Amino acid sequence: MILAPGVFIAGVIIFLIVSWDAFEAIILPRRVTRKFRLARFYYQFTWITWKFYARLIPSKKRSESFLGFYGPISLLFLIGVWAAGLILSFAMMQYGAGSAVNLSGGTPSFYADLYLSGTTFFTLGLGDVVPRSGVSRFLVVVESGFGFGFLAVIIGYLPFIYGSFSERETEIVLLDSRAGTPPTAGELLLRHTFPGGHEELRKLFKDWERWSAELLESHLSYPVLAYFRSQHDNQSWIGSLTAILDACALTISGMEDVCARQAQLTFAIARHAVADLCQVFSAAPRAPDQDRLPAEVLQLIRETLGKHGTMLSATPEADQKLAELRGLYEPYVFALAERFNQPLPTWVPAKKSKDNWQTTAWTKTTNGTAAASLVHDDHF
Repeated sequence: MILAPGVFIAGVIIFLIVSWDAFEAIILPRRVTRKFRLARFYYQFTWITWKFYARLIPSKKRSESFLGFYGPISLLFLIGVWAAGLILSFAMMQYGAGSAVNLSGGTPSFYADLYLSGTTFFTLGLGDVVPRSGVSRFLVVVESGFGFGFLAVIIGYLPFIYGSFSERETEIVLLDSRAGTPPTAGELLLRHTFPGGHEELRKLFKDWERWSAELLESHLSYPVLAYFRSQHDNQSWIGSLTAILDACALTISGMEDVCARQAQLTFAIARHAVADLCQVFSAAPRAPDQDRLPAEVLQLIRETLGKHGTMLSATPEADQKLAELRGLYEPYVFALAERFNQPLPTWVPAKKSKDNWQTTAWTKTTNGTAAASLVHDDHF
């Protein structure tokens, strides 16, 4: 018998909202376009708050470290929000059913229903509060089964998330010695001007074609991965993907005899990834505040590559094609960079610096000359 039908129905509604939200976030392997989502509101509010406090930290390194905690912590707290919502929903249903429980040393109340719901959800089975009506017993059985299944799914979900993060970061780390730190398109092309380098560049573009497809699939299905930051402060999935798009744009527009077809394929899937991710995270694309590739920087790239035997077309047609290609992705990567508080890479290194593999925590750098010539002899 339902004594408080309004409370009971409210509990059912909360249960449906929370359980469906958890299903979409954990089990459903596809993009969810519905705007009204508990997880969406949760991340919008907490991320804005987290970024606000990060900007109050004067040290850039400490601020970046603080932002790096958000991804894992937000995931754990989201699981806690789901669990709390489910416990509350069953407690409201128990209360709506008349708080039909036997309580040792007290009188039935909503707090007793909440306690019963919590111990049942986590399958503790303490026995100091027991149901005494048919409806109450039914709710206890359903909640215990649901709670057991929820915890089992979470146990399997967390290793998958961290496995996907590890796979994403592998290619980013490999890009360190190939494109500098942070990676830039100019440095990437320059470091592949050695004999046979163009074939290696084609293979690298092919690897990043697959990486972009995997990024698209994993981050659409599990958007929380986008908040997980790289191990090093000067690396990010947004920056690395932008550098690859920049390099593809240069190759397509001005280096038609150098793996241009593979560059087109990589560009297509990488641009697809950033466009879809903007839609998922409600990041409206807009052009960067400043031109990322001034004419003098483009001329520097052409001259530097030309000195090493790689000619970059300087015709008006090539410039127009490059501008068109940049217009296809720069508004999207800029919107994502703003959304996740990540800087976009320049087209050439802003200053001469060591790659991550050349530095250590004790001496800051290894033997500079020997380390630099081990992988590459030339740089901007």
